[in-house]
Amino acid sequence: MLTNSKMPPLPSNDKRWRIVTGTMRRHGFARDALIETLHTVQEYFGYLDKPSLRFVAASLHVPLSQAYGVATFYHYFTLKPPGKHTCLVCLGTACYITGAGQLLAAAEASLNVKAGETTPDGNVSLVSARCIGSCSMAPALIFDGETAGNVSETVLRNKLQGWNN
Repeated sequence: MLTNSKMPPLPSNDKRWRIVTGTMRRHGFARDALIETLHTVQEYFGYLDKPSLRFVAASLHVPLSQAYGVATFYHYFTLKPPGKHTCLVCLGTACYITGAGQLLAAAEASLNVKAGETTPDGNVSLVSARCIGSCSMAPALIFDGETAGNVSETVLRNKLQGWNN
């Protein structure tokens, strides 16, 4: 177990790092606290940047490559700052066969970005997921954390247009 004297320096003076450190402390700075700690960083900072990955890896005594591997393997984690708004398109089987592929293409065309990118003005992030567990509502999208079902291209375009006004 690490003590505060053996902790690497915090990436910044931001008070949110106390919460991250608290997560690690609750788990005795154990290596197997990596995923939960990364979730805490993502929850409080919105994404995982290089300094945060370095800090967590050093604090938990895991190789930086392992922290990066976990951060890039799991869909939940992002290495880029999110936009002000997020549009997530489910591409699971039920959603895909009911038109999610066309919805994603329409969103990409409307926003002029690809899935996984954020508009240059930082307003909208467009992401996709393999399944969000809302198959009975297919095609399903998540707009700023709110699940919408049976989404048509018109509904999608209106929502995206409303975010740009």
